[in-house]
Amino acid sequence: MEIDEAVRGSSDRRMRTKYGNAVYVVQRAFALYPFEEVAFSFNGGKDSTVLLHLIRAGYYLYKKDSGDGSQMDAVKNCPLRTIYFESPCAFPEINSFTYETVSTYGLPLETIRSDFKSGLEGLLKEKPTKAIFIGTRIGDPNAVGQEQFSPSSPGWPPFMRVNPILDWSYRDVWSFLLTCKVKYCSLYDQGYTSIGSIHDTVPNALLSDSSGGKSFRPAYMLSDGRLERAGRTKKANNKMEINSVASNGMTNTEGEQMVSRSASIVIVGDEILFGTAEDKLGAALCNKLHAIGWRVSHIAAVRNEIDSVAEEVERCKSTDDMAPDEEFEDYLSQIMGNDYTGDRNEMALLPEGITELLHHKSLPLPLIKCRNVITFAATNVDELEIEWDCLLDTQDSGLVRAKPFVSKHLRTALSDAKIAPVLAKLCLEFSDVYIGSYRVSRSGPLVVNFTGKDYQRVEAAAEKLMSSFEGHFSQVDSCK
Repeated sequence: MEIDEAVRGSSDRRMRTKYGNAVYVVQRAFALYPFEEVAFSFNGGKDSTVLLHLIRAGYYLYKKDSGDGSQMDAVKNCPLRTIYFESPCAFPEINSFTYETVSTYGLPLETIRSDFKSGLEGLLKEKPTKAIFIGTRIGDPNAVGQEQFSPSSPGWPPFMRVNPILDWSYRDVWSFLLTCKVKYCSLYDQGYTSIGSIHDTVPNALLSDSSGGKSFRPAYMLSDGRLERAGRTKKANNKMEINSVASNGMTNTEGEQMVSRSASIVIVGDEILFGTAEDKLGAALCNKLHAIGWRVSHIAAVRNEIDSVAEEVERCKSTDDMAPDEEFEDYLSQIMGNDYTGDRNEMALLPEGITELLHHKSLPLPLIKCRNVITFAATNVDELEIEWDCLLDTQDSGLVRAKPFVSKHLRTALSDAKIAPVLAKLCLEFSDVYIGSYRVSRSGPLVVNFTGKDYQRVEAAAEKLMSSFEGHFSQVDSCK
């Protein structure tokens, strides 16, 4: 079965684990309920598309485990009853994708053109239904309190909600879709990240390219999955306004400043890996990137060896050959004089055909830019300061400045376990604020950190934590 083979052949360990758990839930549902009394709620979105293929894979594995090998060649799809709540407010692309998908995979479709509750009531009266597969994920408005098997809410017709992807993240969804190479709704390639009705959904501004918002990158390029609903809107004063954690009612210009671009940092040095030197450059770069509104998603230290660096930067995805760069060789020869060894000097080897040299009058050597990777030659924080200032002063750096992050730190003698439930709720309520905690020493106080781009939101989150444990927190510093 192609889905199972694609996932199990992937190097993404996290996705393999998520997949294994999800198909187990699917298999468990088929074992618990008669096949004819199970249904699948499909709406054409990315989550339900993932669920469709998980059901196909789970059904295949369920049949395989049942020992009926004579039918395995025929089990390519899962002819499960499929419910589609068609709405006049749906995007045409969603409707066409839904009907095309249903036809492709041979799903017996039951179209309902009424609201969800009354539609289900009518369906369950007509056809006994004990369980319905639903593509709910943590973070969805209706996910609170649900588990992988959750009875329907009081007042609703009785059935079991089966949620195989409840613990999946935005990244998990796209990792699965891209790995399995299955078709999804074309709107996601146009910058839409969470699709509702035609009245409340626009492309996600965080995926806007540099052409003034006229075109957008695909949904899978959104770096922060918590902002997938930043394209949902609301009507107010006859105008459509962005209603997301990324905007908080700001103007378009202010909203652009709130965009949090993401960067990774790769530190190269054997001395760091041997423990003979401490990495201070990573922390310094984090502070500098935060100061121009960028978020650091990953820091790694690797050996001073070209293959190690290449693997970390691109995980061997780039096939460009390394070749001596003539312009860079010339600069090296001017600095190193007779000690320079021409094309045998590994310092002159750059990815062929894609390298830019960023010149600055204050630097003896230009900075190196390869696509979206910028290389610093600094070996200490003082040198980094100079190179960073020169980079910001270079027009071709590609570092778009946004609103800087602000932080607030609170100190407490309470245990991690004591405050964990409250922090978990705060993370959901203040999804635009990064909330974390750490201890400087084993017996030292716990420090809770709040970081975001909106001063008032950071302050509000901190105040709510302090009010939950009155008298137990002291302020380390104010927002800055």
